[in-house]
Amino acid sequence: MDPIVDRSRERLQELLAAHELTAGLLVRVRGRQLTLVREEPGPDGTPEDDACVRLTHLGQGQFGVSVLRHTGKWERTPFAGSIDDVVDVLRGPMQHLVAAMA
Repeated sequence: MDPIVDRSRERLQELLAAHELTAGLLVRVRGRQLTLVREEPGPDGTPEDDACVRLTHLGQGQFGVSVLRHTGKWERTPFAGSIDDVVDVLRGPMQHLVAAMA
């Protein structure tokens, strides 16, 4: 694993766990991408990942933000920045995408 992506994953998981809105989100790593998921029960009751946001490492500690559309395709957003910047966006204008279902 890329050491920058690994450190960013650790920081991201720490920041997510520290706030009620994003607590419970898990970070999955695939290459240079960090995908935020919540585990939800599947049809047979087995936990399944429910992806909502993907961060793509752009280099120099910067990440671009994409959202999963209803079509199953990822769509880039205009948001990008450090892990701390991205978490601020997730807790602000994108909070509806990461909040736990009631």
